Amino acid sequence: MQIAILSDIHGNPIALEAVLRDVASAGGADEYWLLGDFAALGPAPVAALEMVNKLPKMRLVRGNTDRYLCEWQNPLDAAEQMARAPESAAGIAARLAMLCWAQGALAAAGWLDWLAGLELEQRLTLPDGTRVLLVHAAPGTDDGEGIRPTLSEAQIAERVANCGADLIFVGHTHWPLERRVGAVRVVNLGSVSNPWPPDLRASYYLLRAEAQGYALEHRRVDYDRAAVIEQLERVKHPGLEVLRAHFRGERLPPWQQ
Repeated sequence: MQIAILSDIHGNPIALEAVLRDVASAGGADEYWLLGDFAALGPAPVAALEMVNKLPKMRLVRGNTDRYLCEWQNPLDAAEQMARAPESAAGIAARLAMLCWAQGALAAAGWLDWLAGLELEQRLTLPDGTRVLLVHAAPGTDDGEGIRPTLSEAQIAERVANCGADLIFVGHTHWPLERRVGAVRVVNLGSVSNPWPPDLRASYYLLRAEAQGYALEHRRVDYDRAAVIEQLERVKHPGLEVLRAHFRGERLPPWQQ
């Protein structure tokens, strides 16, 4: 059995299509596990969800932006955040604009109920008995700092304590990671759409599982980021400046700024 495991598509069907072609070149997938952040931020949230829903045998969990899209975006909350942190005002305003833009597109196309029905976690057992947990950020949460390479072993151990799993797959930080902490193996898939530099290629994993054990393969796939920028410009996306810089590799992750 071969499983493709993806996270953080972020409304970018161009990146998702490149990953799906790569999955096919590697022998295809019997199942697809997708760990949230499907639609928000990118230029084509509806097209991304339409592509996702054509995949066979899916297991899905929600991401933090999926949940945000199903909530009312109150501009007064953003104003209060700006007042507390004026140095972050531009970023807060851009985030609100991008969420509202995507929310409107998805509401018009009838996708918000689908997003609202996503679960926080999925649990399953591989043929060899390995207990697997699928979650967007960390056990028990779709948000927060997540699990990233800059964390110490002790910090990761604290976040996965008592999780009831042997193998955990997460996304959220857009930064791939494989770490074993005690008896728990933690894998951060990175992001299909928005990996951090220096490697801007889409990031995902293949899992091969059988009764004798399992094997993981981290795969990176290049895609046409210039075409994504053109799409952002064509739809007059409210986050154009921020996203254009990201797709050009000009932005650093928050913990390196």
